[in-house]
Amino acid sequence: MIDHSEINSLIRLLDDPDDEIFEHIHDKILSYGSEVIVHLESAWERAFDPIQQERIANLVHEIQFRIVKDDLKLWYHGGTFDLLQGVLIINKYQYPDLDEQKMINQVEAIKRDIWLQLIYEASPAEQVKLINHVFYTIHGFGGNTSNHQDPQNSYLSQVLETKKGNQISLAIIYSIIAQKLDIPVYGVNLPQHFILAYVDETMESDFEGGILFYINAFNKGFIFGRRDVDMFLKQLNLKAEKQFYEPCSNADIVRRVLRNLISAYENLGSTEKVAELTEMLEILE
Repeated sequence: MIDHSEINSLIRLLDDPDDEIFEHIHDKILSYGSEVIVHLESAWERAFDPIQQERIANLVHEIQFRIVKDDLKLWYHGGTFDLLQGVLIINKYQYPDLDEQKMINQVEAIKRDIWLQLIYEASPAEQVKLINHVFYTIHGFGGNTSNHQDPQNSYLSQVLETKKGNQISLAIIYSIIAQKLDIPVYGVNLPQHFILAYVDETMESDFEGGILFYINAFNKGFIFGRRDVDMFLKQLNLKAEKQFYEPCSNADIVRRVLRNLISAYENLGSTEKVAELTEMLEILE
């Protein structure tokens, strides 16, 4: 059982000027885990001393960061089956009080709007055309072209609210919805541009691995072919490797989201966030 009076007594001592005493109190509070957060937040509101306030805020962040890392480890070692769960964990790094159910409901609402109009006998191109119509025209999603480097483009909660995102965040929402509708659309880890592939091994295809065509989620679901990928790689002076054409794993997708965030925060000079996100990336390496 958690001793509430002991916790409150420890919190009151957080402004102790003796570093050794502070470290001892800090470690003791940390050992209580997530249960102590509510006490810390309440104490932060009552605190007048700026040192105590800062120490409380840092402790809350430390506990929340530890929870995020533990959740990420569980997701990774549990097989990374649920992509939405993986990106929700990343989201909780920046937004620890995130309402996960609200986000799941937002995704389900878009899925339902597509499902109501979906004809499963329709061709793959027609299915994608319908997804595009609902996702981009009705729900108003689009690429954030004016502020592409903004880290908010990589946090799913923000993308679902603002309807603006980067290549990978839009592709993640798009593919999750498609897969929920049994439409085989998967992420492809193309350098500098994350794309989607429509995969159906039962159909005739000019591509290997049953890929019928590619989709650009950043450009309103534009459909294109293998030759376009060839040309893009040529422009980047990169060899046409198999991994640039075929679907990647959920772990690869979450790694890419983390790398995008690291790059965005490096751009802003946020060294602490860069260090923490690098720690998260190392969990998946």
